Amino acid sequence: MNPDLALTRPYPFSRLKKLLEGAQLPAGKKHISLSIGEPKHPAPSSVLNELYHNFELFEKYPSTNGMPELREAIASWNLRRHGVKLNPATQILPVNGSREALFSFTQAAIDSSKNPTVLMPCPFYQIYEGAAIMAGAKPVYIPTTAENDFVMDLESSASEEELQSAQLVFVCSPSNPTGKVLGLAHWKKLFELADKYNFIIASDECYSEIYFDENNPPLGALQAAKILGRDDFDKLVVFSSLSKRSNIPGMRTGFVAGDAKLLKPYLLYRTYHGCAMSGPLQKASIIAWNDEEHVKENRRLYREKFEAGLPLVQQTLEVEMPDASFYLWAKTPIDDKVFTRRLYEEAGITVLPGSFLGRELANGINPGSGYVRIALVATTEEVKEATQRIAEFKI
Repeated sequence: MNPDLALTRPYPFSRLKKLLEGAQLPAGKKHISLSIGEPKHPAPSSVLNELYHNFELFEKYPSTNGMPELREAIASWNLRRHGVKLNPATQILPVNGSREALFSFTQAAIDSSKNPTVLMPCPFYQIYEGAAIMAGAKPVYIPTTAENDFVMDLESSASEEELQSAQLVFVCSPSNPTGKVLGLAHWKKLFELADKYNFIIASDECYSEIYFDENNPPLGALQAAKILGRDDFDKLVVFSSLSKRSNIPGMRTGFVAGDAKLLKPYLLYRTYHGCAMSGPLQKASIIAWNDEEHVKENRRLYREKFEAGLPLVQQTLEVEMPDASFYLWAKTPIDDKVFTRRLYEEAGITVLPGSFLGRELANGINPGSGYVRIALVATTEEVKEATQRIAEFKI
């Protein structure tokens, strides 16, 4: 087997399972999980109906670059949402969710013969690290902490050698786990560095539609590029999906968009990779991308949960409202792993230790340590109950 597999780390939820081994839930309290970022709101009936009415397409092989109607629906959504006009034929590729695409794009993009580095925020979504390792690149962890307002500062955190050898930089906005959204000045600096060091920016935007002000949606990378005059989206690819936006994580459907020069060879890679989205899923995805009403209702439910839950969590933990996403990134007064196990045993609540989402840096500090990620994905009543228990938790 590929020896690089031995370099990957256990996934956060495997580590969480091990942490809770032997722990007993408290008697008389229903267990509530706030650890995994899996949406629990109902899937749109219109999407499920479209899936059901297109079962005959399972009898046909799908094309790797997707149905023209799907690419056009995605292009229309980007125009409505970001004010960005994309060429459906050359600047959009449907994919089986952002996770699959983040990993496979990295395999296609990295030239391992040049001792490459891949830069990524820390704490992070672990797919970035695994994708870099399996592509033969060295992961470089850029701390995002309260001290730098949870924004990567590549020049102060990476060495000149690491920047010179960088082939790919992962960006997550809104961030998992911090909920931070990058502003235009941040994007301007990233684009300048991409031009200087000739690296690709991979922007993970799967949380972009979970925000709290209907009149102020998060700025996206394509939108920032357009504002800054980068109309060809040079060195930029964006990853998005319907999992969080439309509550259909099991459908595994999303898209990659941006620099046509990068998407053309990536399409070739995908042809061999064999990851075309099935016809019924493409048809259902068209319905989802073309409808905003269910997404607005989705956001209303999340606003309701944050309004109810955040003040309660703040009674016990140091935490602020995120810019976007459905996570609370809460600072713990004790070790985050100890806090997680005790919260499980004493309150019947599962959260995710922040240290599992980070890596120890050269200074000996893991930027995720001392935090827990709380996913407000359960029902409103469960979130109210869980956050009330956290408020009453005695540390």
